Amino acid sequence: MTGTATLHRRPAKPPAGHGPPSPGRTPGEGRMAALLLSPTLLVLALVIAYPLISAIHQSLYRAQSGLDADGYVTEGEAFVGLANYADLLAGESGQRFLNAFGNTTFFTVTTVLLETILGLALALAMNRAFKGRSFLRASILVPWAVPTAVSGLLWRWIFQSDGIANSLLGSEILWTAEGTASKLAVIIAEVWKTAPFIGLLVLAGMQIIPGEVYEAAKIDGAGWWRQLGSITLPLVKPTLLVAVLFRMLDALRMFDLPFVLIGPGKESVETLSMLAWDESNQLRYGSASAFAVVLFLYVAAVAIVFVKVLGADVTGARQLGAKRKARAADTTEKTGATR
Repeated sequence: MTGTATLHRRPAKPPAGHGPPSPGRTPGEGRMAALLLSPTLLVLALVIAYPLISAIHQSLYRAQSGLDADGYVTEGEAFVGLANYADLLAGESGQRFLNAFGNTTFFTVTTVLLETILGLALALAMNRAFKGRSFLRASILVPWAVPTAVSGLLWRWIFQSDGIANSLLGSEILWTAEGTASKLAVIIAEVWKTAPFIGLLVLAGMQIIPGEVYEAAKIDGAGWWRQLGSITLPLVKPTLLVAVLFRMLDALRMFDLPFVLIGPGKESVETLSMLAWDESNQLRYGSASAFAVVLFLYVAAVAIVFVKVLGADVTGARQLGAKRKARAADTTEKTGATR
């Protein structure tokens, strides 16, 4: 007795690169995206890449004057290689650089730490439901909306010798002179202005936390502190890291507030940006460019540490990737259920 067997063969997979395009994507979409982004990339190249390359090139030269073969005075720029960078660690220029570097780091760490604590407290206060919450949110925006130069003038009036600060303290502290008092004045003014920035970003992160999570925690007997440590802080960590990163990058470039509040040439508050400005104001463009390049590398190093080590999701790529994985898993589940 013979029978006929029927063979079921799966269709062969198309070779890589010749399959149908992924859902929602056309073959020319990449070229169109590049074409649409080209104006933005061109502007970024003009305002970021060109000034950076120009600063690096300028830092390799130094203005020099001398006598030519005929005895005439000549002035110009001579190539000195890395001499401007070597001067950052020696002599009077090295002392000013190390002092400015220390001031920049001190102001960044101190102000960002205080702003993070105060901003988190403001976010927790604004996130609670109470009468007048809208007024509180609007009033917190006021310091952030005030221009930095205007804020510096306002605090200079407060910290002058016969100002409000000394009247309240009953003392005669010279806030705008050299010394620790000037550092404290800059820290107070900076924290007052920029703490609302962190508070508003953290508040935005708190708004997307489902209320059911807190309800479940209350049912399990978790108090306010337990909810803060186990729910609120872990869930707002990505937003908080991005806010702290932005503030650190901004604080590292601090210039206008101490410049207006205390004034230029003050050793106790001179930052790297102020030092580069002073060098360029003295027509020493080579050393000024060297200071600017070192500041750029400092800012880049901090950004890399936050993004690579601490996991700050600045572009939202991780969140987008997680959503795509969840969507793909959901699609696979539905496909398997229909089979």
